[in-house]
Amino acid sequence: MVRAITAGLLLAFSVPTVAHAQDAATQQAAEAGPLDRRAQDVVGWLRGDIAPGDLFTAEFLSQIPAAALEQMNAQLESQFGAVVGVESVETVSPMQARIAIRFERAIGSGTMILADTGEARIAGLQLSDFAPIAGSGASADETGAEAIAADLADLPGVVAAWFGPLDGEPIFSYGDADRQFALGSAFKLYVLGAIGEAVAEGRLRWDQVVPVGQASFPSGITQNWPEGAPATVQTLATLMISISDNTATDTLIRQVGRERVEEFLRRTGHSAPERTLPFLTTREMFLLKTLDVGPTYAATDQDERRAMLADLGGDDVTTEQVVAALAEPVLVEDIEWFASMEDERKLLRSLIAMNDPTLFDILAVSPQLSEKQRAGWSYAGFKGGSEPGVLNLTWLLKDEAGRWHMLAASWLDRQAPVDNAALGLIAVRILALR
Repeated sequence: MVRAITAGLLLAFSVPTVAHAQDAATQQAAEAGPLDRRAQDVVGWLRGDIAPGDLFTAEFLSQIPAAALEQMNAQLESQFGAVVGVESVETVSPMQARIAIRFERAIGSGTMILADTGEARIAGLQLSDFAPIAGSGASADETGAEAIAADLADLPGVVAAWFGPLDGEPIFSYGDADRQFALGSAFKLYVLGAIGEAVAEGRLRWDQVVPVGQASFPSGITQNWPEGAPATVQTLATLMISISDNTATDTLIRQVGRERVEEFLRRTGHSAPERTLPFLTTREMFLLKTLDVGPTYAATDQDERRAMLADLGGDDVTTEQVVAALAEPVLVEDIEWFASMEDERKLLRSLIAMNDPTLFDILAVSPQLSEKQRAGWSYAGFKGGSEPGVLNLTWLLKDEAGRWHMLAASWLDRQAPVDNAALGLIAVRILALR
């Protein structure tokens, strides 16, 4: 699967810009130095007073065009209110600072990097930590659950979210907790669970060396490794979860056995396993959606699907063909891996019950939360997933009292690709409700 970019938690840019003094505050910043000046210019950009081409580097704008930045601005204003000004600038180096920008209902903090000390265009800007403000003109309704629910309702398609203790009632919930949603690469949590079971039963070891199997398509790195290259089970599992490596995932599915993954999915108490079976490898999913057999596969029963997978072929399909075929949503409610919010709770409870430190370590490699967002949690693990029209974000969290929690959100739109940043920003706000 294409790796989920949780830019909602991590609004990241690599952009250049030359800014000009816009008001008295900007003039004051100009006297303070390039980092302070550019922090003020970020505010000017957010207000629409400074064009992206005057602020960010050309390299960044080649990857994230002005239209995309404008959309990000709209999301920030919708969720956090109008920008107020620079809250603080903490110099890290002559070219880098930790900045905080105040909005009406939140303070967004992150890193700003300048390309040089001449024009001092911004080469990187990351607002990764949004702390809601209660007070200062922001009512509880504006920063709390009702506002979050309203913003979720505004997203096109269908959305569900759930946050709370795994053994209790939700702190926040939205949508139908029993509706099946496509998971994207978050399905890899089921693969991790099946591997964990195999280790517990002695069928596999975390340090066992296995050959990397047939290449899938990106994301990941092992698709570029020689087939048969040696790697430990733990290494492959870590790549599968932390960078959503598809070839590592498929290798693990073959090592543990497709049927074992399917058995684990059923044992978690999944409410609709038939939606997901046969349990696809990532390569199979890509090929079904790229070749002309997808609609036929979607319309057949499980036995016929297994027969089709055995004869799928596709050795001549290129990454470019896959990317072109999946530019828009394709059979996102027919060919995928599925779970409801309740199914995800059951899955995480099953992972916790294994009590395997290595499994927990793997989940925590890339928690997709800033240090401030992790405050109050003794553990944070994450797996997300996406394809056009599909997004899932799932966190396993443990509070300082030792109680396990889940924060999960799923978004499905059959008509158009979803905006990862929009749901990610909302997830940060949900987490702050605790």
